Amino acid sequence: MSGLKTGLGYIKDSFSQIFKGFILFILVTSGLGFAILLRFLGFNGSTIVSVGITLEAICLILSYLFLRKYVTSKDEESDKKQEKKGKFK
Repeated sequence: MSGLKTGLGYIKDSFSQIFKGFILFILVTSGLGFAILLRFLGFNGSTIVSVGITLEAICLILSYLFLRKYVTSKDEESDKKQEKKGKFK
């Protein structure tokens, strides 16, 4: 019983990360899903490809904007470490 409470507590604490993961999954699969929908509706290949590529490009930009705080360059990390070392001296 204690393990179950602990597991549910972890899920509750990480709900925002689970939600972000779900949004990213939707963004990643939206191009394929929309292409399948257009094919089912009878559109030709040129329309499907152009709409699919446009939608995927938009989703890639949204994914980048959504995750850009997790992506830092090595220069920024080294600058932050140097700033922290300077504060303690």
